[in-house]
Amino acid sequence: MNKYIVEFVGTFFLVLTIGLTVVGGGAGVIPPLAIGAGLMVMVYAGRHVSGAHFNPAVTLAVWMRGRCDTKDVAPYVACQVIGAGLAATAVKYLRAGAAVSPMSPAVGPALVAELLFTFALAWVVLNVATAKGTAGNSSYGLAIGMTVTAGAFAVGDISGAVFNPSVAIGISLLGLSSWSNLWIYLVANFLGAAAAALLFKTVHPADV
Repeated sequence: MNKYIVEFVGTFFLVLTIGLTVVGGGAGVIPPLAIGAGLMVMVYAGRHVSGAHFNPAVTLAVWMRGRCDTKDVAPYVACQVIGAGLAATAVKYLRAGAAVSPMSPAVGPALVAELLFTFALAWVVLNVATAKGTAGNSSYGLAIGMTVTAGAFAVGDISGAVFNPSVAIGISLLGLSSWSNLWIYLVANFLGAAAAALLFKTVHPADV
């Protein structure tokens, strides 16, 4: 039960940070830096308990890699989605009255951008937080958080830099993205994560 609580808390604060920095919040470099930092500290806080996925796509990748029990996959995803939903509710309360304009990404570029950087995120997670060769390192949180920051700067204006199906649900609830765009994130995020897991297993065949 403790690891499910940690997945809820980490995802809640990730989506809360996204919502508060994007809806009526800072502009320019502020949201990517705040979001990356928020994810980083939550990863440091939760990895020793749950693995600190905070992302259904990362859970898929870690499960495919063999470091997440099958019985935990559905509860992890449920807690991540619930955390995102409650965070969106909190943002609506805290930013009541703030103007929100949904983005309108071009489907092709958004799909590619989300797939590439979700792949990058899952690839980094698998290598810094699950690989035998990096066991015991203290850089995993920074590496994971900065991957999201880099992705936000690189493709934020193309896809919204979501890289996370629970975040996609959160921003849809907030009106930052139309529900009709949700499939883009689900398809690209899960495919990118699965590709990262397959490549990890190819590159590290003995790391089981």
